[in-house]
Parts: sequence; structure tokens; C-alpha cells
Amino acid sequence: MKRKEQGHYVTISTVGESAKAFVPSPLPPNPPITWSAELRNKFDMALLSLGRLDSISTFLPDISLFLYMYVRKEAVLSSMIEGTQSSLSDLLLFELDRTPAVPLDDVREVSNYVAALDHGLRRLKEGFPLSLRLIKEMHAILLSKGRGSSQDPGEFRRTQNWIGGTRPGNAVFVPPPAEQVMDCMGNLELFLHDQPETTPALLKTALAHVQFETIHPFLDGNGRLGRLLITLLLCEQNILRDPALYLSLYFKSHRQEYYRLLNEIRSTGDWESWLAFFAEAVMVTATQAVETAKQLVDLVDHDREKIHRLGRATPSALQLLAVLLERPMVTSGWLVKKTGLTSATVNKSLEHLRRLGIVKELTGAQRNRLFRYECYIEILNQGTELPE
Repeated sequence: MKRKEQGHYVTISTVGESAKAFVPSPLPPNPPITWSAELRNKFDMALLSLGRLDSISTFLPDISLFLYMYVRKEAVLSSMIEGTQSSLSDLLLFELDRTPAVPLDDVREVSNYVAALDHGLRRLKEGFPLSLRLIKEMHAILLSKGRGSSQDPGEFRRTQNWIGGTRPGNAVFVPPPAEQVMDCMGNLELFLHDQPETTPALLKTALAHVQFETIHPFLDGNGRLGRLLITLLLCEQNILRDPALYLSLYFKSHRQEYYRLLNEIRSTGDWESWLAFFAEAVMVTATQAVETAKQLVDLVDHDREKIHRLGRATPSALQLLAVLLERPMVTSGWLVKKTGLTSATVNKSLEHLRRLGIVKELTGAQRNRLFRYECYIEILNQGTELPE
């Protein structure tokens, strides 16, 4: 449905020139969303996909181990959209206090993303509402170290920003003036607290993501935090028990369409096209997540079968495999501390796992060797190296 502009423009003066900044109207859209049979069916299918995703704990022996790595995959993908070069392996190296193959600031940004999400989820479990205060807390963590640390972490912007271009005059989009950010975000917070019967959770999540990106309330980190809010909202609204849905891969794969739809909403009010895109993103991503979980279960079952043929060496090798599920890149010394096994036992077990093709030794060194659960990381790496 085509509506009028979903807000209004105001003239600003910044960096020596005038420009038009867009101030969005409060949510929900007016007139309301037009639910065609096709759009309604897409949302129903998206909710069904989320239900299947939420049930993966029924066939995963420990969902926390899956989430540990899946969250890190999302952190890598979301940061890639913003131009970082860090891979999943780089992040795992960084977490082992080893030097990654890319600039440290890139890996720090990814690590900050993991920490910000962990903080938000922990606060929600403590009963804290998804509020402006929590959004600012997460932003402070997201930009705590690395390139964004000078961009007022945890504070709404007090100066004008813009998207694309070298200045407001040639920008693709200019968000609201700084003095209107608080009012815009206050209206968004009120919308977030709408009752489910007023705005169903999945619809609320889709609308709120666009509104947050339109307001662009921070000097840096808006894209990453806006994508994080999708998962947080679905968890807070009890659509998901565990944070297992991340849309960054879909947004990355369909980047041009994503940006086009956001601009269409602002200029023509075509929320319905965005909602169809969002529902498709949820369906595809939830299905991929379930498939990834099944692949990991099959891999681990297969590797356990191989280990059981080791005879007397089986218990120690299985103990190492259990640790590798939590941390699929390790040093032999770290394994000694984690398992309590002797260095000799760890090294013998690692040699068994290497011979079985389960782990790969990466350094070729004699001491403090680095091992990777190769197939496990390959499964999780699917989609993280898409061509731009």
C-alpha cells in the first residue's frame, strides 16, 4: 500500500551547509497495515518457522553450546556489513589471546558485539524491560573498544549524522536532527511496550527495526544495534526462548533490496513490501538455523562413533570432544586447564582426534599447539564468506 511520507522534513544547517533531515512519524503506521492474503500467509509461515526454530532444544543435547558459536557467527556477519574483515576463526583466535590475521580493531568490534548481546539477554532474564536505558547500555558495550570508542558510547548523538555520501548535502539519507532524537526514541520506546493484542510481536519487531534505523540515534553502531534489537525483541516477547534467530546473513545477501525498501517506507509509506521481505528473511533464516543445528548434531554423533573405536583412549578423547563443542578452536595448554587432564593425556587424545580427521593442527609447533574442530567450524562458516 502506498501512503504519504512517513514523517516530515526539517531544514538543518551543519558542516557549513543546509540539508533536509527526515523526522519519522510515531509508530504504528497510519493508516494501518493492509493485510493481503499473501502477506498474512507469509507472516503465518514466518511464525511457524520460528516455532520450529524454538523447538531445536528437543534434539540438541545442549543448546547453550550451539548458541555459543551461533552468536559468534552472527557477530561476524553483522560486523561484516559494517566493513570489518574479521572471520569466525579470527574471533576464536582473539578469544584465545592469539593474534588474528586481520586488524585487531576489526576483531574487537566483533567481540564487543558478542558482549553487547550477552548483556542485553542477561538483563532481560533479570526482568529488565527492553528500554532506552538498556539500548544505551548495550551501545556502550558495543563501542567500548576499537574504532567506535570515540563516538560517545552509550549516549544518543548530540550532533547531526548522515548515511552515505561525504556530507549531508550529498547523503543518501539524513536522519532527524540531534535535538529531536530523544523525542523520536521516546515514541519508539512507547511502541515497544504496546500490548501484544495491539501490535503482535513479530509485526512489532519488523516495524521497530525500521524506525530505529531511520532515527539512527547514535553516532556509530546503529546498524549492528538495530539488528541486535530484532533478536532481543523476539526473546522479550516470548516468541523465542533462546536467541537463535539472526537476520544479518539474509540482510547481507539482499543488501540492495533491504536499503531500497527502507527508503520506500520513508518516501511512500510502503510498509507492506518491507513486511513481506522481513517475513521471508525470518522464514529463510530460521530454516537455515534448524538445518545448521541438525548438521552439527549429525557431525558430533558421527565423530563420537569414530572415537568409541579407540578402546581405552575413548574416555579422554570424548572429554576433549565435549570441550571442542564449546570452543572449537583450542590450544593444548588451554585444554589441560579446562579438562584437568595431564598434558600427556591431552596430547595423546589430540593425536587420536587428529588421526581420525576430527581436529586439525594449525601451527606445526612443538609447544602450545593450536587445534581446530575443522568440520564443526566449516558448518558454522557457511554464508560468512559471501562475495560482496
